[in-house]
Amino acid sequence: MDKKLLDILACPLCKGELKYEKDKNELVCKFDGLAFPVRDNIPVMLESEARVLTTDERLG
Repeated sequence: MDKKLLDILACPLCKGELKYEKDKNELVCKFDGLAFPVRDNIPVMLESEARVLTTDERLG
């Protein structure tokens, strides 16, 4: 994932910071508890495509 792209991307819901989880290939918003997939190096920033984080993931 391109560092410059990560710097400008924000959560589409809360406009908050996203963390890139390299091992899962996801962009995570802890505030909203969602993980947005990255497919072919393209972030899919749609709420309908996001995965809901588990309680452990939200706290970690």
